[in-house]
Amino acid sequence: MNTINSKDALILIIDVQEKLVKMLDDKTVGESAVKIAKAAGILGIPSVITEQYPKGLGSTLEEIKLALPNAKYFEKTSFSAVKENGFSELLKETGKKQIVIFGIETHICVLQTAFDLIKEGYEVFAVKNASGSRCEDNKNMALQRLRHAGCQSVTLEMVLFELLESSKNPNFKEVQALIK
Repeated sequence: MNTINSKDALILIIDVQEKLVKMLDDKTVGESAVKIAKAAGILGIPSVITEQYPKGLGSTLEEIKLALPNAKYFEKTSFSAVKENGFSELLKETGKKQIVIFGIETHICVLQTAFDLIKEGYEVFAVKNASGSRCEDNKNMALQRLRHAGCQSVTLEMVLFELLESSKNPNFKEVQALIK
């Protein structure tokens, strides 16, 4: 089992869209997603953002878009982003081996995408407190299934501090400020 390494990691944000965030009871999911996006921007971690049918569900949260101006966007209709034409190629082009995944809904799009990423040989880390479902039981069951499939379950703070690696990281104070 490995820690998240900033040189090998890619951030994959699944469908953190306006209408989907509003339907969640847990309002901290969107906040945590924004914090990871901000940290990724500060640390220069490549990021991919998917949007499930944005015409109907709205676009990605504005704070995430502002934090990641260089992110690659991928519109999808399949629940698993991997099943969309061009998505796997997009990930392969980055050369990254670790995927930090989170978003909405955990038991549908996050779960199916993570399963397919594991099948493709990626080391996948699902961020529990930056992922949400309308029903907490669905989220918890999805995370349990992912763990059984070889995905590591992590939290916002685990992601941030593993990416930093040390308090001597020149961006330490700026990233640490995101959780204070």
